[in-house]
Amino acid sequence: MRKKIIPIGIISGIILVVIAIVSQSTDSEITQEEPPIEIMADVIMPTKVSRPGCQDTDSCYIPSKIIAKQGQTITWKNEDVAFHSVTSGIYGEPTTLFDSGHLDPEQKFSYTFDEKGAFDYFCTLHPWMAGKVTVQ
Repeated sequence: MRKKIIPIGIISGIILVVIAIVSQSTDSEITQEEPPIEIMADVIMPTKVSRPGCQDTDSCYIPSKIIAKQGQTITWKNEDVAFHSVTSGIYGEPTTLFDSGHLDPEQKFSYTFDEKGAFDYFCTLHPWMAGKVTVQ
């Protein structure tokens, strides 16, 4: 009888050790995913600005006029369902300082202003959309 108890005890012990190892490795593999860090936008293009009229309330870009420090990066975010752009200059007279190209919905564009001054910008697709960055 004693000869049967010893092997059963050894097998039971091995099973318990295996279960403990498996449960520890499973617990250590479970990690909480960190939420992605959301880069906030300084300027947004809200919904429905692809239609004329937002210029009447100065809400095509929110805010339409922003003050930045020299060396500061400004980020624009397209929150509309339409494509938009952020292009330096005024409609019909773009400059080569910055150009986002066409921004998909929810897409962002950033530009670092290294020089002081006033910088107009507009949307190449919607000529009524305009804004200004003043760098101090």
